[in-house]
Amino acid sequence: MKNFAMKIKRFLKSEDGPTAVEYAVMLSLIIVVCLTAVTSIGKNASSSFNNVANQLGTSS
Repeated sequence: MKNFAMKIKRFLKSEDGPTAVEYAVMLSLIIVVCLTAVTSIGKNASSSFNNVANQLGTSS
């Protein structure tokens, strides 16, 4: 029984679990931000290329 209590104490003092969860949350937030940025840049680039294509088409 004493050994079990020591293991529980050690488990409660351990910070490995919460640290892993924090890293997972940070990683997921970084992924969301990156996907949002790539989507936004892609839409802006597409719009710019379409504008240039339309201007080239009308000027010739």
